[in-house]
Amino acid sequence: MNEKTFFEHLLKVIEHYRSGQRSGKFLDYHSPAELKRILDLERPEKTGDWTEILHWIETYLAYSVKTDHPAFLNRMWGGANLPSIVGELIAALTNASACTFESAPVSTILERYMIDQMLDLVGFVQGEGQMTTGSSNANMIAMMAARNNANHSVKQSGLFGQQKLFAFVSADAHYSMDKAANILGIGTDQLIKVPLDRYGAMEPDALASAIGRVLVSGGLPFFVAATAGTTVRGAYDPIEPLLDLRHEYGFWLHVDGAWGGAAVLSTTLKQKFLAGLQGADSFTCDFHKMLGASLMCNVLLINNRSHALRATLSAGDGSYLFRDEHNAETEDLGVASLQCGRRVDSLKWFLDWKFFGRQGLACRVERNLELCEYAESWVNESTELEMVVPRTSFNVCFRFKVPQEKSNSFNLTLRNRLYQEGRSLVGIAYIDGDVAMRLLAANSSAGKTDIDTFFNNVLQTGRDLLK
Repeated sequence: MNEKTFFEHLLKVIEHYRSGQRSGKFLDYHSPAELKRILDLERPEKTGDWTEILHWIETYLAYSVKTDHPAFLNRMWGGANLPSIVGELIAALTNASACTFESAPVSTILERYMIDQMLDLVGFVQGEGQMTTGSSNANMIAMMAARNNANHSVKQSGLFGQQKLFAFVSADAHYSMDKAANILGIGTDQLIKVPLDRYGAMEPDALASAIGRVLVSGGLPFFVAATAGTTVRGAYDPIEPLLDLRHEYGFWLHVDGAWGGAAVLSTTLKQKFLAGLQGADSFTCDFHKMLGASLMCNVLLINNRSHALRATLSAGDGSYLFRDEHNAETEDLGVASLQCGRRVDSLKWFLDWKFFGRQGLACRVERNLELCEYAESWVNESTELEMVVPRTSFNVCFRFKVPQEKSNSFNLTLRNRLYQEGRSLVGIAYIDGDVAMRLLAANSSAGKTDIDTFFNNVLQTGRDLLK
């Protein structure tokens, strides 16, 4: 088999996989030990043999999770939009690094175009942005920009002997905030977790009290992150009250919209969940989650600052790459990036944008919310299921009803059996010590009939376990 015939066979394999991705079981489950035996990784190499490469591809697909299957309800992403898949293929084929205009001219222009689209959509004025490796990275860069804005000497002198800096996040904020505090030298002890209201959102009064205690101790409150859609409960921290506190205390207000930031595409949902977003200092959103782009596809936006990213992230002598030759027209993106080599993620994002349009993407987000409302009604109408906490947006946290002392172990077993039997993969989380199954409607292939199938499987499996 030569390269030409290999590509012909490869396209057939891909088409066969795609045509069956939403049917049958979402996974042919095997234990780790069984899977290692099946894969036979020590199988002798066959140098230059394209048939052997085809074998490994087919084996990989046969035992991988079908994330585009409607029973895949586990993560904040599922499957991928076909335009973005095509974008990934072309990006791999051209194999460029999006750090300089000369190595990636089209990608550079596409990324700047998409950033301008998002700045306008969010309502940021005289801002800037960049694509990052995901919101974990974006959150850290935002915290880093806030740190350097609060202390202009920290980039050169470090934090040694400086006034202690304090960051504030909700008690349910993503763990990437803890990692950022560690990496940036803030220290996790100086990352203050603010108490929540009964719906899982940050309490502005509790934040004000925490800031007051830091000021009395001689610390400097420099960063507050509002989570737009917490990982487990889907809660949105209120932005407008936090803007009032920022006006009083002068901190940097970041909005982590990794999950729920997609609501910005819908005029109605933006006002419902993200009121005041246009006044924040920074905002991040993952297009690879609710909006369906292939992993990874993230943007970080900065408001009212045109060179904050470069001032924060550039360091050292990069003149072998960056020589400001194109400044009159376009700036090399790598100058204001944390890493040197940069994946071309802009093409898949651009293709999705052009194929679906803003309105099409907005309709997807609105449909996801409708599916969550439908799932919640399923739980509330069942005598065998119950909500663990009220639904506030796109997350449905529920469990099978059994005596409280057995609830955690029972629901863990139920969820794992659904997975191992290839019937469904749903998330699991602890809320105040109680195990909850976390249902997300991020899979564009799922509809109401799939929600029905999922809950019927949950009920049947739960009943079987009770026998």
